[in-house]
Amino acid sequence: MQNVWKEFKEFAFKGNLIDLAVAFVLGLAFTAVIVSLVENIIMPIIAAIFGKRNFSALAFDIGDATISYGNVINALLYFLVVAWVLFLVVKTVNRMRKPAPGVPSPVKECPYCFSSIPVQATRCPNCTSHLTE
Repeated sequence: MQNVWKEFKEFAFKGNLIDLAVAFVLGLAFTAVIVSLVENIIMPIIAAIFGKRNFSALAFDIGDATISYGNVINALLYFLVVAWVLFLVVKTVNRMRKPAPGVPSPVKECPYCFSSIPVQATRCPNCTSHLTE
């Protein structure tokens, strides 16, 4: 039993679990920011374009059942807007972030000497050829 407790303590207080907990809490906070951005800025713009902010009134009856397809439209639209905003935020953050130390920059192959060179290079450092796109 003492061995199991020791293993549990190593697992629970290792950096991985703490890092995961911090990431989860930050993810929840980030979700609140994205949801607020979508609900308070993006959806009113959509409402101005389509004339409605909420499509839940769209429905039709089949016998005794009501098919509320407006709720599906609301959920789909909300998902697409949240996914788009999240994509833009992540793309912006990735653009601002510097590459981690030790991570090689993207490379391409020199068409003349076939050596690997940085993507941004306009001249090959190995054969000194001018590189044109």
